[in-house]
Amino acid sequence: MTGENWTIAALYRFVHIADTRAEKAILQPFCDARGICGTLLLAPEGINGTMAGPTKESMEELAALLNERFGMPRDEIKWAEADHKPFNRMKVRLKKEIITMRQPQIDPVNQVGDYVDPQDWNALISQDDVIVLDTRNDYETKLGIFKGAIDPQTKIFTEFAGYVEENLDPAKHKKVAMYCTGGIRCEKASSYMLSKGFEKVYHLKGGILKYLETVSPEESLWDGACFVFDHRVGVEHGLAETDHSVCFGCREPLTAAEQESDQYIEGICCPHCADRLTPERQKSLTDRNRSLKEQKLKQQKKAS
Repeated sequence: MTGENWTIAALYRFVHIADTRAEKAILQPFCDARGICGTLLLAPEGINGTMAGPTKESMEELAALLNERFGMPRDEIKWAEADHKPFNRMKVRLKKEIITMRQPQIDPVNQVGDYVDPQDWNALISQDDVIVLDTRNDYETKLGIFKGAIDPQTKIFTEFAGYVEENLDPAKHKKVAMYCTGGIRCEKASSYMLSKGFEKVYHLKGGILKYLETVSPEESLWDGACFVFDHRVGVEHGLAETDHSVCFGCREPLTAAEQESDQYIEGICCPHCADRLTPERQKSLTDRNRSLKEQKLKQQKKAS
């Protein structure tokens, strides 16, 4: 629905949920009735998702419901806006974990590291005895990273524990500061590291998004853009949208220069995957791209 203002809410909260199926039975129809789209994950350890509503009122009603049922404060939600519908439909999904780590011994509801507000983050990570660790995956760190931070080059979050086991030592690394996009991964990672005997573990409250929202570019220690899991792809200070896009073929984020490459075909492939694109895969992506364009055209006609 081009031309409309959609309100986007990105959120998570570690909280014990006794009956996820019962909560889904409440949340799915609630969102459907208000035209809210996106994905919300429910697991025994909490909630995690990004959703968008066609009106601010619909999202305020959702925020109130989440606070009522899960103690989700409104000011912990990351808010943004879009000029078109960012997700096709609403999905409330039941999972074993809201962020998969496969470390059943940890409990981020009851044990996590010390939260650090964005305005205090620079002072912490500038200390010589603090190790700064990015808990995101390699396709995300490609767009941006904090100056001086360690990039573990993980493909998926479940590899993070292995990186810690092989590269960090509780006896040597006394202070570890971690960060991620919105806070969920580093919060769970902090619980894991505390369980492994690390003495002082810190994590950026609200993640990179809150930092970019509240810290001025002049004072910033952030270098680049922050990858986000919606149509914006990348954001910078003030949460302004960048000119990055995502390749449909391999899901790799692309810079403006990469989009100018002869190997970039919108909706099909990019310099990262063009050489391994099979005829069958190309046909599948071409058909998908055509279908999405037809669907967008129908939405535009309906809106007009």
